[in-house]
Amino acid sequence: MVPTDPHFPGAATSGGTSHEICRPALLRRALIRALSLRWVVLAVLVVGAFIYVPIIDNFRVSMTNRDIFTGEISQVGLENYQRLLDDPVVWRALLNNTLYAGLSIVFQVFGAFLLAAMIEGLKSRRIRNLCRAIYFVPSAISTTVTGLLFYFLYQPEVGLLDAGLTSIGLGALSRPWLALEDTAIFGIIAMSQWQGFGYSTLLFSIAIQKIPRELYDAAIMDGAGPVRRLFAITLPMSREMTGLMVIVTITGAFQVFNEIMVMTAGGPNNSSQVLGTWLYQQAFIQNEFGYGAAIAAVIFAVTMLTGALQVWYTSKRRVKL
Repeated sequence: MVPTDPHFPGAATSGGTSHEICRPALLRRALIRALSLRWVVLAVLVVGAFIYVPIIDNFRVSMTNRDIFTGEISQVGLENYQRLLDDPVVWRALLNNTLYAGLSIVFQVFGAFLLAAMIEGLKSRRIRNLCRAIYFVPSAISTTVTGLLFYFLYQPEVGLLDAGLTSIGLGALSRPWLALEDTAIFGIIAMSQWQGFGYSTLLFSIAIQKIPRELYDAAIMDGAGPVRRLFAITLPMSREMTGLMVIVTITGAFQVFNEIMVMTAGGPNNSSQVLGTWLYQQAFIQNEFGYGAAIAAVIFAVTMLTGALQVWYTSKRRVKL
């Protein structure tokens, strides 16, 4: 028989007493969990209020004609989207954004990856740090300042680019780069690559540093050369960073604005227009706020679709140790 005297060391506690002891502990745990969720709820509310609500509201505005000065609103349904399909400047802007994204992927993703791999392959730590700092400096300069710098660099006759071509005997290639329809967008893209190249290189350097050195040591023992190690170890192990950089690069290419406005404002003859600058001109200069919202909806759809596809592709090809 089990003793029930509470003063006896081996006495059994009653069921009621056990529940009374456990109930405060359960309540305490539930309270801690509830308090820990308050930051999640706060984050959801902030993100919803400042991101998702404006996105939904933008689609609503895109189905109206709105005068931002008088406040007059008229419902037009999908008329603004039909107007998008018939607007040649929109197609030119979309082409420029796509060209911008394609060249940015070549230089700021794959080019930056190769440069980062070469920097991390250097034996001297001081030289590696120096190279990272040198390449990162352009990224620390304001986009507006960089645009003005390249604006003067591209100036005909007195600009540094034409002066350099003339000094090496290629003066016949000199031209007003930003004043010609065929070269304006390429001049802006070149400036953007110069500024963003170092930032991408630094991110890839961080990703390469996280790769276990044992993999390289084993590859060297197996006789793998630098090129083989690059494509067999460095590239697969940096795939997640590569996917992230592709998403960031494409998203940035379809949201580009400052560079265009500083250097050409979309000219000449709308040849360097992108969706962001055309949105600005239609909404805030031409007072076509509903049409501008429709252009914004296109930018959102393109970037979201691209990001979703890249995330799906990266998750399917993730490398696990």
